[in-house]
Amino acid sequence: EEQKEDNSSTECSELGIMDLKFTSSRKYISISVPSKSQTMSPHIKSVDDVVVLGMNLSKFNKPTQFFICVSGVFMFYLIYGYLQELIFSVEGFKPFGWYLTLVQFGFYSIFGLIELQLIQDKRRRIPGKTYMIIAFLTVGTMGLSNTSLGYLNYPTQVIFKCCKLIPVMIGGVFIQGKRYNIADVSAALCMSLGLIWFTLADSTVAPNFNLTGVVLISLALCADAVIGNVQEKAMKLHNGSNSEMVLYSYSIGFVYILFGLTCSSGLSPAVTFCSKHPLQTYGYAFLFSLTGYFGISFVLALIKIFGALLAVTVTTGRKAMTIVLSFLFFAKPFTFQYVWSGLLVVLGIFLNVYSKNMDKIGLPSLHGLWKKSVEERKTRTLSQTV
Repeated sequence: EEQKEDNSSTECSELGIMDLKFTSSRKYISISVPSKSQTMSPHIKSVDDVVVLGMNLSKFNKPTQFFICVSGVFMFYLIYGYLQELIFSVEGFKPFGWYLTLVQFGFYSIFGLIELQLIQDKRRRIPGKTYMIIAFLTVGTMGLSNTSLGYLNYPTQVIFKCCKLIPVMIGGVFIQGKRYNIADVSAALCMSLGLIWFTLADSTVAPNFNLTGVVLISLALCADAVIGNVQEKAMKLHNGSNSEMVLYSYSIGFVYILFGLTCSSGLSPAVTFCSKHPLQTYGYAFLFSLTGYFGISFVLALIKIFGALLAVTVTTGRKAMTIVLSFLFFAKPFTFQYVWSGLLVVLGIFLNVYSKNMDKIGLPSLHGLWKKSVEERKTRTLSQTV
């Protein structure tokens, strides 16, 4: 009996030890420390505030955010486009597109620094290497675009830039692994075809076609197609603010352009010319840069909230409106082919908005509508046969 009691006590103690191990094992917490390459940004990831010009858009619902961003993009960029064409209308300024970009980048850096000082969190969240890439792409898209105006008229240059919707989609596939539905692809095709048709009408009515300008704006288009996806990926991964993105990308870009102009001996002639016409150059350039800075802040907010494709769709619609205003404020010949091509662009914008709101309000997809129509046609044919 004593041996049984000893055995039972031994079993109980073993069970107790096992139970203790079991219960204590449930208290263990596995903590993995990321490597230096995977270190998270020094901020709370759950905080996803979007602040534009001191206004926190996160307090509003999605439709209100979209309306505010689109209104800001249209208002500021329409003024931006008018001032850009006004600067290049100054006699003798056309060869100095890169210098205008240098001045523009300098103003953007100052504006970004001022805005960054007004917010509480002033830390740089996005890595410096990423900013060097973004700055290079920004220099390419804005510098080449400004320089192309020395060889192309403004509507033709804008039309070429509007065709970046397809490269943005291709960049989204390869850079972020995105997949687009048939509505997005149809929107890109409609907008691009409409804008190409617009270009053909412009070259017929008022031919001002130069191969150098086409090459420059095409290279700017390639850079522009990549930069939206790179910015979207960086801002979502590190939750960087708009003012931070503007400050670092444009200040690094300013150094790039200054180095390039110094090495190519293009800085001195531009400074000499602008000093003779300070109001038409530096005065307009300040307003041009200010409205562009405000506009880019709303574009970055669109990219962060709704993605690069919808942001490009909005900016493309804005460019179409800029072309209309260009015909109103600057004398140009007119043809009704502009109207039909503009309607095709509007159709593309409608298809893109339709695609973005299918899941939110329960709209059927284009593929579903096509499949349903085919099935109804088959049913109708079968009933007629019977």
